[in-house]
Amino acid sequence: MREQIDLLATVTVLGVLEQAYFALQVIYARRKFKISPPETSGHPEFERIFRAQANCTEYFPIFVSLLWVAGIFFHQGVAAACGLLYLYTRFKYFQGYALAAQGRLGPLYASARLLWLLLGLAVAGLLAHFLLPSSSTGMAALGRPLQLLG
Repeated sequence: MREQIDLLATVTVLGVLEQAYFALQVIYARRKFKISPPETSGHPEFERIFRAQANCTEYFPIFVSLLWVAGIFFHQGVAAACGLLYLYTRFKYFQGYALAAQGRLGPLYASARLLWLLLGLAVAGLLAHFLLPSSSTGMAALGRPLQLLG
């Protein structure tokens, strides 16, 4: 059982660590610019870091849900690879936004495309599960070429 979800679990933990890193960056920015909670405005650099962290946090439940559904019902390796790419684009988003608001756009679009891809994989896996006569056999047949890669 564990080997069927080990990649998904690893990407999930990496995502949690990334979220913790983003939260720490807000704490450091609060100290640097002397902005005490619950204030959310002040120096423009602090505001960008705060917004970047908030935006990443808002999308995290969507990401984790799609990661697991795509991984369980489509293919764990493909979903985990998409998940790693998503985490990387979110990191680049955070870095870009911290420097300048325009710096977030490229990684934002890339991360959105990856979420759509995970959604497509999740839907395809669920449709195969419910609609194919022997869904586990059908998905195994679809996933065999992918298993050779992962």
